[in-house]
Amino acid sequence: MAAAISMLVSRYVSQHTSPVKSVRSLRNWRVPDMSSPTRRKEGYIVPEKGDGAWYIISVAAEKAEVHEQTLRHYERLGLISPARKGNSPHSPRLYSDSDIERVIQIRNLMQDLGVNLAGVETILHMRNLIEQMQIENRERLEQVQQQMEQEMQRLQDQHISETRRLKGIIERLQRDKM
Repeated sequence: MAAAISMLVSRYVSQHTSPVKSVRSLRNWRVPDMSSPTRRKEGYIVPEKGDGAWYIISVAAEKAEVHEQTLRHYERLGLISPARKGNSPHSPRLYSDSDIERVIQIRNLMQDLGVNLAGVETILHMRNLIEQMQIENRERLEQVQQQMEQEMQRLQDQHISETRRLKGIIERLQRDKM
């Protein structure tokens, strides 16, 4: 299953290198960051000032070239998580640029590759896992780099002190020789 999905994704990327066909190519997918600078309130994401552009459902549907009901359906399936203007489920949905990009990615997977919604969900889930692993690997790499820099500094300091100690010994030996 994973090999088939991988093959479909690689075929899609190789066939769709033109930015005119899609907003971003498949390899540049970005998962909306729901932790910052938005915040969750009783299960709903509430946009804050400075969060960037937010669009009502009609504008978002037009930008993504889908019907409003499609956006609602994707939300019910958990494929997208639009923000809410208030705390209730009846509050107007607000879509960010990353939400719209995600809808376009879903649409392209379905139209261009013939992937059904279950397959799209699997692909997006795998993409999320890959991105999480990349973040963890970057953090681990930074930790290792810091440790290496600290060890290098320690070794340099040790080398300097050892050099000074040996220099002192050599100077004493030279004085004693004279």
